[in-house]
Amino acid sequence: MYPDPKSITRVTTIGAGPIGAGWAAHFLARGYDVAAYIHDPSERESFDAIVATAWVSLTALGLAEGASIKKLKIVCDLRNAAQDAEFIQESSPERLNLKQALYKELGEMVPPKVVIASSTSGLMMTDIQADCSTPERTVIGHPFNPPYLLPLVEIIGGKRTDPDAVAWARDFYEIAGKAPLVMKKEIPGFVATRLQEALWREALHMVANGEATPEDIDIALKNGPAPRMVVQGQCMAFHVACGAGGMATNLDQFGPALKWPWTRLEAPELTQELRNRMVDGCNEIAGGQHFEEMAAERDRKIVAVLNALKSDA
Repeated sequence: MYPDPKSITRVTTIGAGPIGAGWAAHFLARGYDVAAYIHDPSERESFDAIVATAWVSLTALGLAEGASIKKLKIVCDLRNAAQDAEFIQESSPERLNLKQALYKELGEMVPPKVVIASSTSGLMMTDIQADCSTPERTVIGHPFNPPYLLPLVEIIGGKRTDPDAVAWARDFYEIAGKAPLVMKKEIPGFVATRLQEALWREALHMVANGEATPEDIDIALKNGPAPRMVVQGQCMAFHVACGAGGMATNLDQFGPALKWPWTRLEAPELTQELRNRMVDGCNEIAGGQHFEEMAAERDRKIVAVLNALKSDA
């Protein structure tokens, strides 16, 4: 039996990057004690900066009772970080051999009923858990960036994962303030990332062919489908768009257009020219703003959207 998800008070995060530090900030804001493992002391400064940036937005969203940055412990010893963990969120670099070695180590040092979730954005748990002696409690818990703001967590186990561990992770994430999506099967890239990549492929094709600039593409998305997707998603947007006939009218009327050559399903060749067009275009949009300025502006606006949705619920 896994512990009651409501009883969890201590979480361990692994990773010093934007995802690992972002997860630490999220759990702190929900009132958990957090032990954060970073690989090297030199990562401490950037880790602290991410948490501090996140805390501004998390405070604006509303902190849970007892939430405090003082509940954060940062360590460079994995065993120390994991020894009292009741849940582990792993966000190590996206290298399969590294994750396999890490899960081998965690499998031997962490009590077997402590669920370990990976933030991987593309690897599959069946591969990650290959050398783990306790694979039954390992799951994917893939967030969207920044994980301290965007609610989605995509959950799926590997071939040797206990279905009860997947169900436990779903319940725990929901209690921890996330919007869990349990996937039907293991697929590379999960659900949201694959949808995002479809947009990304089309954008790269249009830039490569001189049909649009990066600025054109972002203007189109921000002022077209993006605001609508916040409240309806893709499927319901098309269902409602066609009036009383709903999705049936949409498919019957516009279905033949699906065969039109609008899309280019394969990714374009990433030539040096395309690379430069994307880099130059994005630098032009940024207009000399520093990353931290742009991230802070992004976070303020996401907070406003989330608070608006919350007040309308």
